[in-house]
Amino acid sequence: MRIPADAIIAEEKLTRYLLVPRPSDDKSGYLARGGFTLANPDVLRAAIMAVSRGAAAIPDGASEYGEFWRVEGLLGNTLPVVVIWMRRAIDGRFHFVTLKPPPKPLGTGVRP
Repeated sequence: MRIPADAIIAEEKLTRYLLVPRPSDDKSGYLARGGFTLANPDVLRAAIMAVSRGAAAIPDGASEYGEFWRVEGLLGNTLPVVVIWMRRAIDGRFHFVTLKPPPKPLGTGVRP
Protein backbone atom coordinates (compact mmCIF):
# COMPACT_ATOMS: atom_id res chain seq x y z
CA MET A 1 0.00 0.00 0.00
CA ARG A 2 1.08 3.58 -0.65
CA ILE A 3 0.14 6.58 1.46
CA PRO A 4 -2.45 8.53 -0.58
CA ALA A 5 -1.72 11.97 -2.01
CA ASP A 6 -4.50 13.51 0.09
CA ALA A 7 -2.88 12.43 3.38
CA ILE A 8 -2.92 15.16 6.01
CA ILE A 9 0.14 16.69 7.67
CA ALA A 10 -0.92 19.23 10.31
CA GLU A 11 1.16 22.42 10.19
CA GLU A 12 1.61 22.20 13.98
CA LYS A 13 3.37 18.85 13.64
CA LEU A 14 6.08 20.61 11.66
CA THR A 15 6.31 24.06 13.25
CA ARG A 16 5.53 23.22 16.89
CA TYR A 17 6.98 19.74 17.18
CA LEU A 18 9.44 18.35 14.63
CA LEU A 19 11.38 21.53 13.87
CA VAL A 20 11.50 22.90 17.43
CA PRO A 21 14.33 21.87 19.80
CA ARG A 22 12.95 19.85 22.69
CA PRO A 23 14.56 18.67 25.94
CA SER A 24 13.50 15.08 25.21
CA ASP A 25 12.70 13.24 22.01
CA ASP A 26 14.22 16.08 19.96
CA LYS A 27 14.03 15.57 16.21
CA SER A 28 14.97 19.09 15.12
CA GLY A 29 18.72 18.45 15.32
CA TYR A 30 18.43 15.33 13.21
CA LEU A 31 16.26 17.10 10.64
CA ALA A 32 18.68 20.06 10.51
CA ARG A 33 21.35 17.62 9.28
CA GLY A 34 19.20 17.29 6.16
CA GLY A 35 18.64 21.06 5.84
CA PHE A 36 15.14 21.08 7.35
CA THR A 37 14.51 24.02 9.72
CA LEU A 38 11.70 26.30 10.90
CA ALA A 39 12.62 28.54 7.97
CA ASN A 40 11.38 25.93 5.48
CA PRO A 41 8.53 23.79 6.91
CA ASP A 42 6.94 23.42 3.46
CA VAL A 43 10.12 21.77 2.20
CA LEU A 44 9.89 19.27 5.06
CA ARG A 45 6.20 18.65 4.28
CA ALA A 46 7.01 17.93 0.63
CA ALA A 47 9.89 15.63 1.61
CA ILE A 48 7.68 13.69 4.04
CA MET A 49 5.08 13.22 1.32
CA ALA A 50 7.73 12.20 -1.23
CA VAL A 51 9.23 9.50 0.99
CA SER A 52 5.77 8.34 2.05
CA ARG A 53 4.47 8.06 -1.50
CA GLY A 54 7.70 6.57 -2.83
CA ALA A 55 7.83 3.43 -0.67
CA ALA A 56 5.34 0.83 0.45
CA ALA A 57 3.61 1.46 3.78
CA ILE A 58 3.77 -1.44 6.22
CA PRO A 59 1.07 -2.10 8.85
CA ASP A 60 2.42 -1.13 12.29
CA GLY A 61 -0.34 -1.80 14.82
CA ALA A 62 -3.75 -0.41 15.65
CA SER A 63 -5.71 1.27 18.38
CA GLU A 64 -9.31 2.25 18.87
CA TYR A 65 -8.46 5.42 16.93
CA GLY A 66 -7.17 3.73 13.79
CA GLU A 67 -4.45 1.75 12.07
CA PHE A 68 -0.79 2.77 12.15
CA TRP A 69 1.36 2.51 9.03
CA ARG A 70 5.16 2.79 8.78
CA VAL A 71 7.19 3.96 5.79
CA GLU A 72 10.99 3.78 5.69
CA GLY A 73 13.10 5.76 3.27
CA LEU A 74 15.34 8.73 2.67
CA LEU A 75 14.02 12.18 3.50
CA GLY A 76 15.26 14.60 0.86
CA ASN A 77 17.27 11.71 -0.64
CA THR A 78 19.82 11.98 2.19
CA LEU A 79 18.35 11.47 5.66
CA PRO A 80 17.13 7.98 6.62
CA VAL A 81 13.78 8.12 8.42
CA VAL A 82 10.84 6.06 9.58
CA VAL A 83 7.58 7.91 8.97
CA ILE A 84 4.49 6.93 10.98
CA TRP A 85 0.96 7.52 9.72
CA MET A 86 -2.47 6.71 11.11
CA ARG A 87 -5.49 5.82 9.03
CA ARG A 88 -8.18 7.16 11.32
CA ALA A 89 -11.08 4.86 12.14
CA ILE A 90 -13.52 7.77 12.19
CA ASP A 91 -13.02 8.86 8.57
CA GLY A 92 -10.48 6.51 6.91
CA ARG A 93 -8.12 9.42 6.17
CA PHE A 94 -4.38 9.16 6.63
CA HIS A 95 -2.84 11.59 9.14
CA PHE A 96 0.86 12.10 9.76
CA VAL A 97 1.86 11.10 13.29
CA THR A 98 5.65 11.50 13.44
CA LEU A 99 8.99 10.61 11.94
CA LYS A 100 12.17 9.38 13.56
CA PRO A 101 15.62 8.15 12.64
CA PRO A 102 15.60 4.43 11.92
CA PRO A 103 16.96 2.16 14.64
CA LYS A 104 19.68 1.23 12.10
CA PRO A 105 20.55 2.91 8.80
CA LEU A 106 18.42 1.48 6.06
CA GLY A 107 20.07 -1.61 4.63
CA THR A 108 23.27 -1.49 6.72
CA GLY A 109 22.51 -2.91 10.15
CA VAL A 110 24.38 0.02 11.80
CA ARG A 111 22.64 2.87 13.68
CA PRO A 112 23.25 6.43 12.35
